[in-house]
Amino acid sequence: MTSADLQAAIAHMGAAARAASAGLAASPVAARNAALRALARRLRDGAATLQDANRRDVDAAGAAGLDAPLVDRLKLDANAIETVAQGCEQIAAMPDPIGEITGLREQPSGIRVGRMRVPIGVFAMIYESRPNVTIEAASLAIKSGNACILRGGSEALQSNLALAALVRESLVEAGLPPDAVQLVATTDRAAVGFLIAAPESVDMVIPRGGKSLIERIAREAKVPVLKHLDGNCHVYVDAAADLAMALRIVDNAKTQKLSPCNAAESLLVHEAVAARFLPAIGATFAAKGVEMRADPAALALLQGVAGARVVAAREADWSEEYLAAIISVKVVDSLDAAIRHIERHGSHHTDAIVTDSHTAATRFLREVDSASVMVNVSTRFADGFEYGLGAEIGISTDKLHARGPVGLEGLTSQKWVVLGQGELRGG
Repeated sequence: MTSADLQAAIAHMGAAARAASAGLAASPVAARNAALRALARRLRDGAATLQDANRRDVDAAGAAGLDAPLVDRLKLDANAIETVAQGCEQIAAMPDPIGEITGLREQPSGIRVGRMRVPIGVFAMIYESRPNVTIEAASLAIKSGNACILRGGSEALQSNLALAALVRESLVEAGLPPDAVQLVATTDRAAVGFLIAAPESVDMVIPRGGKSLIERIAREAKVPVLKHLDGNCHVYVDAAADLAMALRIVDNAKTQKLSPCNAAESLLVHEAVAARFLPAIGATFAAKGVEMRADPAALALLQGVAGARVVAAREADWSEEYLAAIISVKVVDSLDAAIRHIERHGSHHTDAIVTDSHTAATRFLREVDSASVMVNVSTRFADGFEYGLGAEIGISTDKLHARGPVGLEGLTSQKWVVLGQGELRGG
């Protein structure tokens, strides 16, 4: 396919999505829920076919020499299929976000003014590896009344094609526009460039993948981008912390799972409790093979811990998202110093304080400028499901429109509505 042909194909998909979005936005919630329940049924009934398609992707990825973690993310086993099927049913059971009017107030003129929640229109989702994202994005789009154009990674093409076919069949069964969810079926990277530079067709782009992908989308897009680049999440153990609680929280935040963007990458400890806390967490990390990259004060307290893997931190370590069994460790002399460190080196994703001080907790909540700010809880809770959103399209560290885990509400906008009974504005 020539560049001109590819651009024309993407333009055709965009026009079809724009047309479908109007029908989906106006559809009754019963039809959208029916499509989601039909999709859940088809996922279960078609599990064997889906796994055959997925096996071709996994075999090709292995033959191409992809790293084992990337190959693992590709796998669509029976448990993964059941999980996304249940996700469709859970989203179907959630309240309809569309058409809700809030804040309706009568003004001195007699008019009543409020805001109505409406779909964004058309969003494009650019993602890598995990084929389950195809269903997560499609199901959230359907429920929120948005059309979407999906472009998964080339390594998951066969899986994504099989999944997208089930979505299309489910939309048709429910009497909804089949072009409301479309998959870009080419592996040509130029397709992404055409898609993200088409404001006439796409209202928002959501990249989900590695830092290089997200940086490219943010740099080249001509439509708004909902993104996060890094997940350098901090846990700060305050002078007033319950140290037993802090030990459990820091351990969970770092080691419950190493690869998610909400795993802790940086540990800050107040100097008043460092001599008691650091040897304890050092022993925990030593037992789990976590390397600690420490400042001089932390290094002095950790080097005597049996089996501990401790090295001197470099300046770059304070800003690093490791996604591995590594954590940076720093001793600070005050809450102010902790907040300054987070502001300088953090990624505005998720940061937590462990403290029994109401004053310290309140200041941390107010002054740490992150999408999720937590008190006495693991950063691993920064997740759409854990927040009660049912599912998430991703996590945003942007400040406008949506921030943090983005669920159904994050895929909507609001418009002003004004209700009257013949009122006229005077001079």
